[in-house]
Amino acid sequence: MSRLERNVNIAAVVIPFIATILAAIFTWGSFLHARDVVIFAVMYLMSAFGITIGFHRHLTHRAFDTFRPIRYAFAVMGSLAVEGPVLSWVADHRKHHAFSDEEGDPHSPHVGHGTGVAAVFRGLYHAHIGWLFESNGRAEKRRYCPDLCSDPTMRAIHGAFPLLVLATLLVPFAAGWAWGGTLDAGLEAALWAGLVRIFLVHHVTWSINSICHFFGQQRFETGDQSRNVFWLALPSLGEAWHHNHHAFPRSAYHGLRWYELDPSGWVIFTLAKLGLIWNVVSVDRERQRAKLVAAVQ
Repeated sequence: MSRLERNVNIAAVVIPFIATILAAIFTWGSFLHARDVVIFAVMYLMSAFGITIGFHRHLTHRAFDTFRPIRYAFAVMGSLAVEGPVLSWVADHRKHHAFSDEEGDPHSPHVGHGTGVAAVFRGLYHAHIGWLFESNGRAEKRRYCPDLCSDPTMRAIHGAFPLLVLATLLVPFAAGWAWGGTLDAGLEAALWAGLVRIFLVHHVTWSINSICHFFGQQRFETGDQSRNVFWLALPSLGEAWHHNHHAFPRSAYHGLRWYELDPSGWVIFTLAKLGLIWNVVSVDRERQRAKLVAAVQ
């Protein structure tokens, strides 16, 4: 990783963190309004669904097919989360599945960190944030996502990432200004629905790499340390059923039982009913039973 790339990643982690601290301080002075909450919610769902449905379930795992405009819209939405350009994100995640919790996994908390209590903390730090400064974006794109690399429009979206980062701040700023009618209203929205929202989406996503490979429940034979973490299900929009996902990577639905809340799966189901997506991959009960670990059978 070049020094410039490393510094950009550091800025992408540190600036939203500082903004979140400032926002928490300003809240005591009524520096938060209903419009900020609404714009925050819209931007959170747009960017987070762009990651969970777009980058992850569709572009990485091809869990469903859709029209090209919708495909590209998901790629743009995911870019608004500021987790890296689309080709880099997909390549890294496909490499993660190819080497899950083994040597070569970009963000395993279990590999190469030694033993003992200190190793646990080193591993969790690496899986959550540390990998961003070491192996983020290093997966060979032509090897891990040749299908996306061969698409000129997807390459253009990848190349436009710096502009999309700017847009993810300007859109809430413009919405706040239009709603509140003042520059201050625009700046407040840019803080809450821009930087604070980016901070929260980042750390929820990164928790899937760290927490969901260390704590939680397993019930399938997967050969790795992936876990289901119920309390992360809603903020992650269903991604925290991560063990289910590793057991059946192509499944469009990560919540495999009625009580496993999966908002991304609900959106996919709705889009399928509307005819906007098709060839949705699902896992029937028989396949699930066949992969249960002996202790659960």
